[in-house]
Amino acid sequence: MEKSKPDHPEINIIVPLFNEEVIFDTLIERLTKLMQNFEPSIEVILVDDGSDDNTAKKMKQLALNDPRFHAIMLSRNFGQQLAFQAGLQAVNANEAVLLIDGDLQDPPELIKQFYTHLKEGFDVVYAVRRSRKSAVILKFSYWLFYRIMRKFSYIDIPLDSSNFSLMSRRVVDHINSMPEESRYLSGLRTWVGFKQKSVPFDREERKSGTSKYGWGKLISLALTGIFNFSKYPIRFTMSLGVLAFTTSLIYFGITLYKKIFIGDVPIGFTALLFTIIAFGGLQLIAIGVIGEYVLRIFFQVKNRPLFIVKESIRNGKINQ
Repeated sequence: MEKSKPDHPEINIIVPLFNEEVIFDTLIERLTKLMQNFEPSIEVILVDDGSDDNTAKKMKQLALNDPRFHAIMLSRNFGQQLAFQAGLQAVNANEAVLLIDGDLQDPPELIKQFYTHLKEGFDVVYAVRRSRKSAVILKFSYWLFYRIMRKFSYIDIPLDSSNFSLMSRRVVDHINSMPEESRYLSGLRTWVGFKQKSVPFDREERKSGTSKYGWGKLISLALTGIFNFSKYPIRFTMSLGVLAFTTSLIYFGITLYKKIFIGDVPIGFTALLFTIIAFGGLQLIAIGVIGEYVLRIFFQVKNRPLFIVKESIRNGKINQ
């Protein structure tokens, strides 16, 4: 029997979707069963991130027939982080918000354990992967990225955690108030602070379909995390510059000594070529790192909206 619908739910579940028509029905079945068997009231916010299959159509039909599901259709593909943000800006829950991927590799039923910790006084409860069923090189890449982030970030970003988390409403409000264009939600969630709790779990295999997160998107997300939450890139570049300058002074000193006291100055095209290539490479690295920061500033100062909503459905009504 379907629960009566309160004015505002206690929990929102945000699910970004991109070309997930194959798994959509299974996802909705799992979420519906969860809402029926979980005491706090729940409403689900589905965000279509510019799909070119029938995902948006299925979302629309569902939201028109079941007011517990809201649908947000973005005007194009803005990326998973901004799709999550579109959902965060549409929350109406009084108590907490769950972020979860739409591929069911993160089990929505884990919210019950998350919610228990929330009631214990934690503002953020996030999942930590004990294991993941994916290709060896992909697992190693994730493992390496999280450890690089942990070592060089100026905040303590948890190892092997992702977007899958339950956040209190006040944490969500703080995240929504942040204006940055290049968003890394795991970092923002940590930066906000408050009491946070990890919950280990084993990540499941993708139920059907294929992953939409290719190497290009993974690398872009990694760069966003590193440049947004670490001072290391610019300081590493400065260290390279100091090292290069020191090396050149030492080399100059040795050459001057040989010129004055020995009368033998090393000559040869090889040493000159090596010096030009080495210093040229260092300069290009420095320009590239500075360019990353300038590019992010360039996009930020434009003050464009983070995303554009083409159509939304809430409480069975279409808004355009």
